[in-house]
Amino acid sequence: MAQKRDYYEILGVSKTAADDEIKKAYRKLAIKYHPDKNPDDPSAEEKFKEAAEAYGVLSDAEKRKRYDQFGHAGMGGNGGFGGGQGFDINDIFSQFGDIFGDASPFGDIFGNGGGGGGRRVRRGTDLRIKLKLDLREVAEGAEKKIKVKRYVGCNTCGGNGSKNGASLKTCTTCNGNGQVRKVVSTMLGQMVSTSTCPTCNGEGKIVTERCEICAGEGRVLEEDVISIKIPGGVADGMQLSMSGKGNVPPRGGVAGDLLIVVEEEEDEQLKRDGNNLVYDLHLNFVDAALGTTAEVPTLDGKARVPIEAGVQGGKILRLKGKGIKELNGYGRGDQLIHVNIWTPKQLSAEERSILEKLKSSPNFQPKPGKNEKGFFEKMKDFFH
Repeated sequence: MAQKRDYYEILGVSKTAADDEIKKAYRKLAIKYHPDKNPDDPSAEEKFKEAAEAYGVLSDAEKRKRYDQFGHAGMGGNGGFGGGQGFDINDIFSQFGDIFGDASPFGDIFGNGGGGGGRRVRRGTDLRIKLKLDLREVAEGAEKKIKVKRYVGCNTCGGNGSKNGASLKTCTTCNGNGQVRKVVSTMLGQMVSTSTCPTCNGEGKIVTERCEICAGEGRVLEEDVISIKIPGGVADGMQLSMSGKGNVPPRGGVAGDLLIVVEEEEDEQLKRDGNNLVYDLHLNFVDAALGTTAEVPTLDGKARVPIEAGVQGGKILRLKGKGIKELNGYGRGDQLIHVNIWTPKQLSAEERSILEKLKSSPNFQPKPGKNEKGFFEKMKDFFH
């Protein structure tokens, strides 16, 4: 999965930038990369969308706080925009009206004198999949290859839906703008409104003869193999996003995103507690009394842990740095080993006789010291 750029880097501001600075930076990029201002630059649409997504997060106090803490993996979806909606430039002007004002700054480009007109930049729908990961993949990160059925541009017609890609004509209703203007005279003067062209549905072009491969859709359904890079430290239910790996809209536009929902499979031996891993170690009371070496599972394989003589049930041992990576961080959690003393439920006559002789021994009488903490105090020390 391609690494998404940092939102602050996209807008060209520092992480301590004020709201006004972020707003100014976004407005500059939106004007620079507007697709209708860059008809010969296919990357302009993506840069425009990338800047809008970055501003959608950094202009919202709660989203910005979450992004600063967890990065892209903690945002889910598109960050600044919801999934499954058409990506219309005019929607951005409406959402961020405090930046662009009541009129679009691109009226001179469209030749209609402002008012937010112009050909729509359509966005395809998002795809959502569930990806199962075992504990080790969650802890260390993983690269997975998956098969996804999605709409991609038709190679035969170049995505415009016409036969051989050339059977198109400019819409005479809107003159290729994709929108029509209506002027109404009122007592207050002339009122101008714009709306999507009903003839071409905002496309600016009309197909005169359809492509035989895609039946005029400009897209075909294909099975695509996509490589997904999962960062270490993700959690069950977390949603990751791959920009541009969703469906392409009919007859051209920006592809939607692929949304990956993490499903964390439960491990039989190691249990997750935040970034820590917990393992229950069961010792018979003879080993607990004499001391021993126990073999415990870790993410890296087996590890041998020394057990001191006289260890008490409830004691927690720590393997430093053997837990789960911090998401978008450099540290990682620990592995905690919870000691449980196993008491046999059945005894042979010989075993019972031996224990009866030891029962009255002074060393077998419970004598907890004042410095020995109870279970809750121990847990408090480890987790608080």
